Amino acid sequence: MDSAFAAIAERLKTATSVVALTGAGVSAESGIPTFRGPEGLWQHYKPEDLATPQAFARDPRLVWEWYDWRRQKIAPASPNPAHEVLAQLEQIVPDFLLITQNIDGLHRLAGSRRLIEMHGCIWQVRCLTEGTVYENREVPLSLLPPQCACGSMVRPDVVWFGESLSVEDQARAFAAAESADIFLTIGTSALVQPAASLPIVAKDRGAFVAEINPVPTPITPLVDSHLQGAAGVILPQILSILLKS
Repeated sequence: MDSAFAAIAERLKTATSVVALTGAGVSAESGIPTFRGPEGLWQHYKPEDLATPQAFARDPRLVWEWYDWRRQKIAPASPNPAHEVLAQLEQIVPDFLLITQNIDGLHRLAGSRRLIEMHGCIWQVRCLTEGTVYENREVPLSLLPPQCACGSMVRPDVVWFGESLSVEDQARAFAAAESADIFLTIGTSALVQPAASLPIVAKDRGAFVAEINPVPTPITPLVDSHLQGAAGVILPQILSILLKS
């Protein structure tokens, strides 16, 4: 395994363009329950039944109660070593982009700035009247549903089932994948589209694709290197080798 770490570190040393894709596994290492994990149910509702525009239109208070519960679960969490290493790589690699499917905001908290939050951020809200997006970190929320300064109701600025991802974010993510020297897929099930297609696009365009995950995924047979284990353990070892080389 050490040789695999060294091989990736050596590639990172000479790479000019690196893309990293992270999923729920990285958040789980900070103690945040995965979307479909044992705590994926809330008051007998499935997330798929609450995270929709239709659910919000039908009962915005119920949806906001669920998001308030989720925010309280996420609030105590801190970035783990995987978050921290990715923020450091941003400072080392000339052209680095981090794409995350997570909405917990931990990458930004760790210092990542060249970042696409494909599914939005749970700490951002959007005014239904003005369309203004702003940060709200009140935990627990004092008013359900919360309101904008203009008096209108706000919604979580996240992508719900049945909604499209930002066209601009998708275009930027796929353009980066197409031009990457190295593509790292970290802690993601490789099941959720369109993010699951990004490492395949990178591979087809000649990138070296490395996967870091505790278990194999559908793309494991296609990648150049599969490192099985926790990202918070593996990434610091790779960074240590890189900094010493």
